[in-house]
Amino acid sequence: MRSYASSIAFFFSALVLFLVSFPGLVPLAVTEPSIDDPSRVTQISWRPRIFLYEGFLSDEECDHIIKLARSKMKRSMVADNKSGDSRKSNVRTSFGTFLTKHQLRILSLWSKDEVIARIDQRIAKWTFLPEENAEALQVLRYQEGQKYVPHHDYFFDPKNKIRGGHRYATVLMYLSDVEKGGETVFPIAEGASSQFKDDSWSDCAKNGLAVKPKKGDAVLFFSLHINGTTDPASLHGSCPVIEGEKWSAPKWIHVRSYDNPQKPSSTEECSDYNENCSYWASTGECQKNPNYMIGNDAVLGNCRKSCMVCGESKSMRLIS
Repeated sequence: MRSYASSIAFFFSALVLFLVSFPGLVPLAVTEPSIDDPSRVTQISWRPRIFLYEGFLSDEECDHIIKLARSKMKRSMVADNKSGDSRKSNVRTSFGTFLTKHQLRILSLWSKDEVIARIDQRIAKWTFLPEENAEALQVLRYQEGQKYVPHHDYFFDPKNKIRGGHRYATVLMYLSDVEKGGETVFPIAEGASSQFKDDSWSDCAKNGLAVKPKKGDAVLFFSLHINGTTDPASLHGSCPVIEGEKWSAPKWIHVRSYDNPQKPSSTEECSDYNENCSYWASTGECQKNPNYMIGNDAVLGNCRKSCMVCGESKSMRLIS
């Protein structure tokens, strides 16, 4: 009997050691910062809308994310503006990986990573945007000389807008400090000329409104205007790292559900892309918010069927 009990104890001890060897499966104590302190949020710009949250992640959370991603890093890709296909490009020279949303797969079993799950919840709470609208967390590593030239997070191709529509907002979290360089720069943002920068800023950062990477901080910026149209001023890039190494984690949030994308209720030219379209139309939103509901000369709206404008301006593209 004693031998049997000893065998059971040994088995469970070995199982615990095995599980702990996989980061995230059985998370150790990881500090979770409070996000209910508005004094830690700074408005950086209104055009585009940019906000900085100091201490959004704890040091332990940053280290946990890096540990999950480190062995999976591959050369970062960009989306082709015409085809939407992913390809390598010298405009983006970092390495990165996506973490499976909320989960890790170990020996064909799924286990929820509590640290990633609560970060996702915190992002939804800060942005007031649903968790289901967000992509999985991406983790990026920039070594000396690596960069991402200025670009937009919204899409130019129709392929990437099928699932969830345009990227509406981005939460960019810094997972490490950088000795020099690696700033996030917004070249045409309002207020760039009035931002004071000393010699601690890179030349790249001096070409626009910029944010220095600081471990635990997060930047929230919006790629679309509040009426659903794209905001060209959201152009942004990652300056080359001059000294050190930069780890960051962008979270892209779409205008519609990314986890459970809805199928159009009719043809692309005559579709409702939200289950609330009929109600919104009945309350006068087609007239109050025509850019989102109907569209304009450049893009189609989200509720054209309910607004009863099908067949008009067929040359327009889908807004989201």
